[in-house]
Amino acid sequence: MAVCARLCGVGPSRGCRRRQQRRGPAETAAADSEPDTDPEEERIEASAAVLAGVGGGLCAGPSSPPPRCSLLELPPELLVEIFASLPGTDLPSLAQVCTKFRRILHTDTIWRRRCREEYGVCENLRKLEITGVSCRDVYAKLLHRYRHILGLWQPDIGPYGGLLNVVVDGLFIIGWMYLPPHDPHVDDPMRFKPLFRIHLMERKAATVECMYGHKGPHHGHIQIVKKDEFSTKCNQTDHHRMSGGRQEEFRTWLREEWGRTLEDIFHEHMQELILMKFIYTSQYDNCLTYRRIYLPPSRPDDLIKPGLFKGTYGSHGLEIVMLSFHGRRARGTKITGDPNIPAGQQTVEIDLRHRIQLPDLENQRNFNELSRLVLEVRERVRQEQQEGGHEAGEGRGQQGPRESQPSPAQPRVEAPSRGPDGTPGEDSGKPGDASAAAEPPAQCGQGQPFVLPVGVSSRNEDYPRTCRMCFYGTGLIAGHGFTSPERTPGVFILFDEDRFGFVWLELKSFSLYSRVQATFRNADAPSPQAFDEMLKNIQSLTS
Repeated sequence: MAVCARLCGVGPSRGCRRRQQRRGPAETAAADSEPDTDPEEERIEASAAVLAGVGGGLCAGPSSPPPRCSLLELPPELLVEIFASLPGTDLPSLAQVCTKFRRILHTDTIWRRRCREEYGVCENLRKLEITGVSCRDVYAKLLHRYRHILGLWQPDIGPYGGLLNVVVDGLFIIGWMYLPPHDPHVDDPMRFKPLFRIHLMERKAATVECMYGHKGPHHGHIQIVKKDEFSTKCNQTDHHRMSGGRQEEFRTWLREEWGRTLEDIFHEHMQELILMKFIYTSQYDNCLTYRRIYLPPSRPDDLIKPGLFKGTYGSHGLEIVMLSFHGRRARGTKITGDPNIPAGQQTVEIDLRHRIQLPDLENQRNFNELSRLVLEVRERVRQEQQEGGHEAGEGRGQQGPRESQPSPAQPRVEAPSRGPDGTPGEDSGKPGDASAAAEPPAQCGQGQPFVLPVGVSSRNEDYPRTCRMCFYGTGLIAGHGFTSPERTPGVFILFDEDRFGFVWLELKSFSLYSRVQATFRNADAPSPQAFDEMLKNIQSLTS
């Protein structure tokens, strides 16, 4: 009662306003006729503490005795300003204090500001008055209700994975599927298409619509399964069908996915992979489960800024890889994958303690010299491992989520069905010096000329001809169905802040990676430990 007297400015003799909660059925029904709020919002989390802090700050300074004052004595326009500065999650509790507060909290100015500051809604929300939807409805029934699905997600589409970005877009929440550019144009911008959207058609509830197919939005459903996981379902899959049947659907998909027709693809193995992907992915009909992924945390001593990159993977086309740093190692984790190396697996690992100094241009063209240089470093790494060195080895004794891949005993000739991440290799002097000393990451410098050795195939011949530095690394290869996976030696080449490459030594193949130039909201990991746990989780789904 004393707390109420302080907050409301009345004592027991005048009657505490909290007695309004002890109402009869008729009064309760009248109060409940106010617009509904989310069940989570109904909880009184800390109303007394919040208001006590606000009221105490307004009454008097610390040097004079606090006069008897109350928030109720403030003019409504000032209360609106105060309430609009509080987090939206605190406002339902505030409405429980008294009738005056509850009435003021129906002011749209308050909720318009919360929509803008918490969710970045920049639309003119006054236009909502035409439809009869208030800003409070937008906040409570759309933005706050679906806040848990905002951010980056990986769909469970077997080995293929994907990258979904759920954002607030005007008065909609839209799930955009991000797609790599058409092979082999790794430097082109990402493509994206909407898979679903959520918006308020009326005051009752938000409407979920499936955007898959070519017949416009239609009825869908979203279910938040558990923390960091949700699922989508299309209730009208006939909207996904085309009048020309599966052949027309395949040709349309092929133009969107690859930017070409099947007649333009002469490589028989690539045709088989493309057809296999279409058959596998189209069976889901946008009924998918998504699991949250985070962007890697960044530190000042990282070699380059970590993040998402597009990379060339032979006949599989372009795939999305997440580059992250873990002490003296860097890892590339697949966000999208293929039948050989599925999404979630670690495609490359870089040992930042073992820098490789490339020879001059003439000797760089000699594949045997590069091979000898890399194998010398691999032998040194093995010796360090046998001597109990930290973080040495090619898949064993690592920290982090990639610890179980065996390394080959000797260089071997790869089977035709094996390539960088499963694609077949297209086979067609002065040795450098490797330094094993730990060195701090080098900043932008003059660099040195770079050229691929003769006989090393590349999907994109337009690779940079100058590099900053090179490091020893290993790449993961496997047969179809992720059979017999193992790590093989290679060279990591840092070109600049936004591009790097990897030479798959035994396969005589080169992959070029280019940074995804996009800004993602709600995608930062709450802690480094949460990011590492996320990596383990997405790998375990395909191991």
